[in-house]
Amino acid sequence: MDLAPPRITVKNLDMSYGDFVIMRDLSFTIRRGDIFIVMGGSGCGKSTLLRVLVGLKEPAKGQVLYQEGSLWEVDEDSRDAILRKTGILYQRGALFSSMTLAENIAMPLQQYTTLPAKEIRELASLKLALVGLAGFEDFYPSEISGGMVKRAGLARAMALDPDILFFDEPSAGLDPISAHLLDELILEIRDSLHATIVVVTHELASIFAIGNNCVFLDVETRTMTASGDPKELLQNTTDANLRHFLTRGEK
Repeated sequence: MDLAPPRITVKNLDMSYGDFVIMRDLSFTIRRGDIFIVMGGSGCGKSTLLRVLVGLKEPAKGQVLYQEGSLWEVDEDSRDAILRKTGILYQRGALFSSMTLAENIAMPLQQYTTLPAKEIRELASLKLALVGLAGFEDFYPSEISGGMVKRAGLARAMALDPDILFFDEPSAGLDPISAHLLDELILEIRDSLHATIVVVTHELASIFAIGNNCVFLDVETRTMTASGDPKELLQNTTDANLRHFLTRGEK
């Protein structure tokens, strides 16, 4: 049994835009080493929850507790220090088109470290090699495929050796083969770097291939209705909305 303290604990969280409540009463735990899936149908608030977890949107109520402190109850400098140990892969990679892949990955290293330029270049090459892009340092994002852009975005997310990686719909826009290869890469990174990974997705293949823990956001009730291993939820759930989501309505 894993006795390590939770990496992230969410308690009694409400999310809203003005008076419109998106989700209420969210409480769940992300353990160290989890590949934690935030799942649910369109409009349920998956991406909004991700924004709350990474410090981009303040919750209407509740707490987001990292091991280092309560994300929304500490001062701005302390929040930045907490988030410095995280990395984010955005849905479309979010690479700067005017920069080479190596320059994209070097940017956070230049901003947050005092490493010399030669060492930064070497680290950028190492991160690209970790995601299968060795030799692509001087390519621009427009010169590579969509799957390779996602991998390069992941390399940049790993630039500062984060403890936690966040992925926003990583398989969006990818063909099935590229999506499968990205899933395998996520598993490899979790196992080799001992990272905790949080993935926002609605893709069933990815949910069952990589997820060992999850939360289901039910768009109808505007709250979470389940958490745990997605495979076990599929076998044991009596919730009609969750079963429909996990089977896509198959009989």
